[in-house]
Amino acid sequence: MPKRIVSCTINGTPTEFLCEPRWTLLEALRDGLDMTGTKEGCSNGNCGACTVLLNGESVVSCLVLAVECEGAELRTIEGVAEGSHLDEVQNAFLECAALQCGVCTPGFIVQAESLLDEIPEPTEDEIRFHLAGNLCRCTGYDKIVRAVQAAAEKRQTADA
Repeated sequence: MPKRIVSCTINGTPTEFLCEPRWTLLEALRDGLDMTGTKEGCSNGNCGACTVLLNGESVVSCLVLAVECEGAELRTIEGVAEGSHLDEVQNAFLECAALQCGVCTPGFIVQAESLLDEIPEPTEDEIRFHLAGNLCRCTGYDKIVRAVQAAAEKRQTADA
């Protein structure tokens, strides 16, 4: 099967990559572009470890074909930090010990970024609802929810 060229913007950078039409976005990111921050968990869309933002909407990249990203804007975990400066969500995950093995962490962080972009001051229920598609097998969810709350508060303080 002939490979296809896909042109899109990844983390603000115009990018072209070559992929087979059957490749998932996860495969293209990890294997084709060596962007290994996005993790493979279940490969069937149930765990959220591979969550990325596609045109501003969170998607599990294991269920999106890479060729569907032609002309799209993607944001991955690599696009959250600014250089070596972690953003509020990443710092809050560290400060609140909201990570352990790290497989689910990139997906949770990208999903939390999506939530805080949409709802800057979410309630605990809104956080839990928004993160419901992401699974953690190590830390439990309370620390993750607390980290998102802390990040929201830091962003509100910074904006004031």
